Formats: sequence, structure tokens, C-alpha cells
Amino acid sequence: MPTPNLYDRIVGQRSSLETLMARLPGYRGYKDMTDRRASDRLIRDHVVQKLRGEMDHLVQVEKKLLASGDLSKAALTREGKMKFQTFIDKIATSAPGYSGFYDAKKVGPDELTKVYAFDAALLDYVDKFKGVIDALSGAIDAKQGIEKAAADLETLANEALSAYSLRDDIFTGLSQN
Repeated sequence: MPTPNLYDRIVGQRSSLETLMARLPGYRGYKDMTDRRASDRLIRDHVVQKLRGEMDHLVQVEKKLLASGDLSKAALTREGKMKFQTFIDKIATSAPGYSGFYDAKKVGPDELTKVYAFDAALLDYVDKFKGVIDALSGAIDAKQGIEKAAADLETLANEALSAYSLRDDIFTGLSQN
């Protein structure tokens, strides 16, 4: 049986699992990649939840448009709404932006800075869609400017889709290196 002094020394030097795993070759990159995937998923889930709330808002505004009695304007939001839904679906269903184990080392500080900028922009789009949908609601109430407000919704949805494609391009470029 080991002496109590030796036992105390060994137990006292016991490191955490994280410290032990960090000493294994390749584990640190794997752990960093796993953390980035989890963060990416959390951010996108949050954005999707907020955007779905704005989609619900848009549905209510469309009901108000239909209730206004001018059925000729009922189809004005169709394209913008479809593109907005596509934007939401892309964010909700795309895989986390960090691929396989050996690709972890390819995601450097420059790429991460770009990804984080795009993630911040995703949050900004929540506010932008809210503003455009509020403007559409106001135009319906005022019975003027409805066409422009509906066009603004479609323009914003196109912009949002393009921005998300640019974010994906960061990872496409990494996978080709």
C-alpha cells in the first residue's frame, strides 16, 4: 500500500478531464471545432426563432390586407413571403459550418471573424424584417404605399438570402483548401 504522502501527492496532481484531453494530439482542435459547431447551432436556432416570430407577424399583416377589402393587393406579398421563408429554412436546416475533424485547423482567426460578422448580421436581419413588416402594416392602415412596402419586403428577403450565401461561401472556400 502506498504511503499516504505519495497518495496525497498523486491525487493532488490529478488534472481535470479537459486538461488531460487537451494533452492528446488533435483533441484541442477537435474540441474547438465541437464548441464552434455548438455555438453556430445556438446562434442559428435563436435567429430562426426570432425570424419565425416575424413570419407570424407577416401572416397577421397579410390577414389585415385581405380584411381591408382590396383583393387586388392580396398577392403583393407572395414573392417576398416565399423568399423570407426560404431564408428562414436555409438558416434552420443548414449543417453547422465546420466540417470534419481534420478541417478544424483550416478555420483560422480570419475565417472566424468573418463568420461571426455574418452571424451578427443574421441577428440584424430580425430587426430589418420587423421594420419592413411594420412598414407594410402601416401602409395598409394608411391605404397607400402598399406596393412599395411589399416590394421592400421582397428586396430585403433577396438581400438576406444573398448574405447567407456569402456566409456559406466562407466554408466552401475552406473545404477547397
